[in-house]
Amino acid sequence: MTASLREIKVYTTFPHRCSYLEGEEATTLFVDPRQKLSPELYTQLSLLGFRRSGDHVYRPHCARCSACIASRVRVNDFKPNRTQKRVQRRNADLRLERSASILDDEAYNLYRYYIESRHADGDMYPPEREQYEAFLNDGLGCANYYRLYLGDRLVAVTVADKMLDGLAAIYTFFDPDQSHRSLGTEAILLQIREAQAEGLPFVYLGYWIDGCRKMSYKARFTPLELFVDGQWQQQKTEQTASHDTTAVVSLLDPDNETV
Repeated sequence: MTASLREIKVYTTFPHRCSYLEGEEATTLFVDPRQKLSPELYTQLSLLGFRRSGDHVYRPHCARCSACIASRVRVNDFKPNRTQKRVQRRNADLRLERSASILDDEAYNLYRYYIESRHADGDMYPPEREQYEAFLNDGLGCANYYRLYLGDRLVAVTVADKMLDGLAAIYTFFDPDQSHRSLGTEAILLQIREAQAEGLPFVYLGYWIDGCRKMSYKARFTPLELFVDGQWQQQKTEQTASHDTTAVVSLLDPDNETV
């Protein structure tokens, strides 16, 4: 039997250095990892800004800062812009495969190469198999794994959770030698297409920070809704971080570009 939203136990971490805003401390709110989450409950938590990483479901709970804002794309109204159309055409030669897991050597070797090439200064370096499996496992039984192949060569992997109202982007890694393809952007476009095909209204992109260059790519996928003051609202031209907002960590710039 699964609990209701009110019965869920949550825990907070001690303050730690924020990965996105220099000089800030972050605190994270975790759902009790022993808690069994049904698809309905997971969807409800996502609507409140929670996010999954491996077996953990969490959201920011910072005392002095509310800059992290959960974001989602309304897929039925999404229309790719000119740049996104070019990305789709550029990757039309890729073959999509769906798999039950990514615990094999083929996927892990691509992940390792990606981290070593793109994120050698990040928290996930050096890459380790145990960390990889814990981070990207199907902790709640709802993960979709999408593989993109160029011929027989794996060039990208995207992990997304399927919820009742949409897909939640968990992580994407790709072949750094194929940077001209903008595979991070293609991964988000792929998730939007998959959600549309399955009749799901949203793709959750994790959190967005006003003024953070690493997060600015999310505003390119419109219409974008932000979770502000306890409600999902369509993104406006000007956003501030002065609201009571909730969200969680997600992808960096999908193509690892400075934008």
